[in-house]
Amino acid sequence: MNPAAIKAMVLAAGRGERMRPLTDQLPKPLLPVRGQALIDWHARALARGGFKALVINTAWLGAKIQSHFSPERRRDIDSLLSISYSHEGADFGGALETAGGIARALPLLGEAFWVLAGDVFVPGFEFTPGAVRRFLATDKLAHLWLVPNPVHNPRGDFGLAPDGLALDLPADDPAPRYTYSTIGLYRRAFFDALPAGNPQGMRAALAPLLRAAMARGQVSAELYTGDWTDVGTPERLAELNRPLSP
Repeated sequence: MNPAAIKAMVLAAGRGERMRPLTDQLPKPLLPVRGQALIDWHARALARGGFKALVINTAWLGAKIQSHFSPERRRDIDSLLSISYSHEGADFGGALETAGGIARALPLLGEAFWVLAGDVFVPGFEFTPGAVRRFLATDKLAHLWLVPNPVHNPRGDFGLAPDGLALDLPADDPAPRYTYSTIGLYRRAFFDALPAGNPQGMRAALAPLLRAAMARGQVSAELYTGDWTDVGTPERLAELNRPLSP
């Protein structure tokens, strides 16, 4: 498999309730951060790494996301960018949650693929063929990028073993935990517990699948310490867009 040929799925189906009223007329991935839509930061970063094929799932105001990536806008990002859509809202009346949405999009994806949320801001992250190559050389079903815990998630999500395994630590375990950045590499087999293509539109969360795979030693991880923001509230968006002090 050519590492640069794998696709990337950008999760963009959520309603963005905590961002209201900003998301009443605009889907959260289209909110502007430092002069461009959140989702454009991802598209440009993926294109810089050589990843030109994107799959985007939509539900809330999904037509606006598709319109955003008109041929003219697509050329502005990268002339070779290819985008496919999984329209959960049109097909099932709403978003299918993270794992349900990925399972629905599997026919559009390959045997391995990137997954990232359309509502995080991570301007310095580099999507590289080398990361894909290292992942494919292992027997793991997923590889996650973890980040230091933000103030709104002080307990974190997962642990990280010295050998690079991601850990679902017990609540009373004093070992450090980190926050899942929403960026990861996955194999199709990770989603074997769900119906292929999710034809019935089952809603399913990702965290239980991750925890089960971690218990089997099938998830690796690494720590990313660059800038990262979960743009989950109007206040966090305003802080990102605050003019820099001279």
